[in-house]
Amino acid sequence: MERLLTPRQVAEILGVSFITIKRWIYSGKIKAVKLPTGKWRIPESEVKRILGEKPPEETRAVIYARVSSSDQRKDLERQVEYLTNYCSAKGYKLVQVITDVASGLNTRRRGLQKLFKLVSEREVDVVLVTYKDRLTRFGYEYLEYFFHQFGVRIEAIHGEEKKNAQQEFVEDLIAIVTSFAGKLYGARSHKKKKLVQGFKQLLKEVEGE
Repeated sequence: MERLLTPRQVAEILGVSFITIKRWIYSGKIKAVKLPTGKWRIPESEVKRILGEKPPEETRAVIYARVSSSDQRKDLERQVEYLTNYCSAKGYKLVQVITDVASGLNTRRRGLQKLFKLVSEREVDVVLVTYKDRLTRFGYEYLEYFFHQFGVRIEAIHGEEKKNAQQEFVEDLIAIVTSFAGKLYGARSHKKKKLVQGFKQLLKEVEGE
């Protein structure tokens, strides 16, 4: 009997979200079996069919790595090295390595814009990242949907963000407060500086508890 996989297992194998797999089931893009319990199961042959749409050696891969600040350069290098080895192990054809040193909230990152261009011009088949948050802190599924419209999938090797990435998340929170404060009081306003400094102090107090 053929092995049946859960939608979450298939999502992990294909490097897409659980919601995307459910959407594919309902649209008929991927064949699935509905159990008496109402749950869906996907034949392993279907996964192989989708993966086999293009041989690994013909699959054009782009590596995307990101850190928030310049003092995290070592981590950036580790991301690139890990993804390069992963790409080689999968047999993909590495097209380009793109890196950014910027907040995950910054949608105008130079590297991210370059990636968008490659995707929209259909010059890549798969984008490799270590964690989903390397691409974006919020709205990952929208980005995934956009890429999918051009036949590009994202493979987030480790899925969700590392639990010990607290410092980077704190920096993103500060970036959000700074942005909103600038819009409320003006970029050089004393009130803006006071609000941001107060927020930073609050975070320190919370971390110290």
